Amino acid sequence: MSLLIGIPKEAKQYENRIAATPETVRKLVTQGHRVAVQSDAGSQASYIDDAFISAGAEIVDAAAAFSADIVLKVQSPTDSELPLLKRGAVLIGLLEPFNTANAAKLAVAGITAFALEAAPRTTRAQSLDVLSSQANIAGYKAVLLAASLYPRFMPMMMTAAGTVKAARVLILGAGVAGLQAIATARRLGAVIEASDVRPAVKEQIESLGAKFLDVPCETDEERKAAEGVGGYARPMPPSWLTRHSVLVHERAKQADIVISTALIPGRAAPTLLSVETVQAMKPGSVLIDLAAGRGPEYEGRRGGNCPLTEADKVVVKHGVTIAGYTNLASMVASDASALYARNLLDFMKLIVTKEGALNIDLADDIVAATLLAHDGEVTRKA
Repeated sequence: MSLLIGIPKEAKQYENRIAATPETVRKLVTQGHRVAVQSDAGSQASYIDDAFISAGAEIVDAAAAFSADIVLKVQSPTDSELPLLKRGAVLIGLLEPFNTANAAKLAVAGITAFALEAAPRTTRAQSLDVLSSQANIAGYKAVLLAASLYPRFMPMMMTAAGTVKAARVLILGAGVAGLQAIATARRLGAVIEASDVRPAVKEQIESLGAKFLDVPCETDEERKAAEGVGGYARPMPPSWLTRHSVLVHERAKQADIVISTALIPGRAAPTLLSVETVQAMKPGSVLIDLAAGRGPEYEGRRGGNCPLTEADKVVVKHGVTIAGYTNLASMVASDASALYARNLLDFMKLIVTKEGALNIDLADDIVAATLLAHDGEVTRKA
């Protein structure tokens, strides 16, 4: 038995990734499946059609790619793409599990949809942890963007004309993206400080060569929140946030580059850098806001960890350059696609038997956690 697996070209703006590579296509074909890749689907990630053909794929149009038994996507289908999927098809991708309207559309279309962002953060799920694989790339790219926007050197430079001090980098949030940003900034010779709501990450931060900015918890409520849940940070009480904002304000005034990475699943991103803090920062300093477009509303639009951030724009406010790119992983499309495609390949092992038959086992914790829609119903509550 074999399944037809479709790989459409991503249609959304700023999306250069693809959900399969010649490497993963070859493995799928070896397993006995047919793979249909939409023409030109991988061009933005430097994967050409000929490479997919050599791996055993068929090159098809959009309708054929979407009409497969299993459709692998990076982002959720657009309204114009959704009717191209057949009822009963399996869709796997980054399907925004907290977007109830999108989940309802998938359910009405009769799609069996798996949102891989909802995978539990357990040892068994590490190989298919799409959030970690893509956040790792985003943290790396954030530092390179900061270096390109910063009008001075990152490392200390000793020249015949004098010595230039190393850039001071402040990183807010030490999840996967934040830790990769620390490591990358360190390689570029910066002096780094980092903060996180979870005291448990102190050792990781310091092992990468950064100074941990500690805001001690003073109450049981604060200590419980700081433990996080399922590998993610939790919203902190106002008392802790007030003390944290004072510390961030003082350190941001001294920083040359700030990279903010704080996101909370299903909630607006927390405000870590106020307008007043940006006003106090040094002229020429740079803020890279990885939460752009996902923060609270400010002046009619959603900011990020800073209210002044504008989604998918680079703006200068109060002398500070603020970059609000919403898809940093897509800027490293080739490697981002390679990692993402391997995540998908590992997930498919949970729902496709060795004989090539579809088998959705809801007793499997990963399958159950990621199942977003099935049999016309939304199966995952936001």
